[in-house]
Amino acid sequence: MSDRSAAPSPAPLSDDELRETLDLMATAVASMSDRIDALTAVSDRQIKVSTEARIAAFAAKDQTDPTRHGDALAQTLNAGLGQVATDMAKIVRRLALQTDKTLQALARAEDDRSSALREVVERERKAERLKRRLPWIGLGALVLALALTVTLPRFLASNASTCALLGGTWTTTTTGIDACVFYGE
Repeated sequence: MSDRSAAPSPAPLSDDELRETLDLMATAVASMSDRIDALTAVSDRQIKVSTEARIAAFAAKDQTDPTRHGDALAQTLNAGLGQVATDMAKIVRRLALQTDKTLQALARAEDDRSSALREVVERERKAERLKRRLPWIGLGALVLALALTVTLPRFLASNASTCALLGGTWTTTTTGIDACVFYGE
């Protein structure tokens, strides 16, 4: 287990890559199943051959030494079946390793999906808060525009240079007060 934890974890896989990995695993399992079926057929043939050999040995008991032929037959069977068992053990180890990797990839994909979902929910909450505040912001802008419409010309007309920019004439009234006057023509 320490070998797996020491290795760097691979980059998270996309949905397509996970699908492809699962397809490859399914193909590998199917291939291994076919191989096991083939090995079973070989084993059945070996059992059949060994049975026929025993029958032949009993039939030729007077002509041959059954102990010697039996030992040779046992060694042959042990050598053939021993390799098959070793191959099957290797296959099982590979399947276990691939299963662990797939489980890790699926866990990472679930974590990524959960974090993306949390981000979407947070964005929706922010949008809802903005939607609730938007009417108040609009009302404030409208009140500000009305206030500036009423007060801005008065402040702009309070000195000679801005009065001239507005198209008025700066004059002094008979009472001595300066004023911006707009004469109609």
